[in-house]
Amino acid sequence: MGQRSLIEDTNSADVIRLADLGAEPVRRFLERLGLQLERIENRQPIPGSFWGDEEAGLIENRLYARDDTPIHSILHEACHWLCMDDDRRQGLHTNAGGDYDEENAVCYLQILLADRLPGFGRDRCMADMDAWGYSFRLGSARKWFEEDAAEARAWLVGRGILAASGGVRV
Repeated sequence: MGQRSLIEDTNSADVIRLADLGAEPVRRFLERLGLQLERIENRQPIPGSFWGDEEAGLIENRLYARDDTPIHSILHEACHWLCMDDDRRQGLHTNAGGDYDEENAVCYLQILLADRLPGFGRDRCMADMDAWGYSFRLGSARKWFEEDAAEARAWLVGRGILAASGGVRV
């Protein structure tokens, strides 16, 4: 992958970005989830971005991203949206909210859904989460996902997002 030269002044972490995968596969993926991808011009502020910079933004059912937005950020925000009920979705603007348990479920779900994006996948997602600075008790996204995520799985199963057998229902 490696080519980030399309975008200048990006975060130094070597992660896969929207420009690397292309907007159309990401747009199709998000549409299947019920979200619309809204592309923002490079160097422009991203509406609905909680963290700012190149991080994805959410307003109702619209996910905002630039070419330099990391794919893991797009997945993370999409998974927040999937974990919300309709009332929260309708009032959604910038802060996805949720509690500690939901945040863990979102991280777990984004790893699972990464396999649905050609050229990305769960292995790269976990590596990008680590490179970006996600923090897990066991020191890495992979160790957490494989050894310490039972509560996140249970949260997703309890809300019907994940089948008890492990299959994603969205």
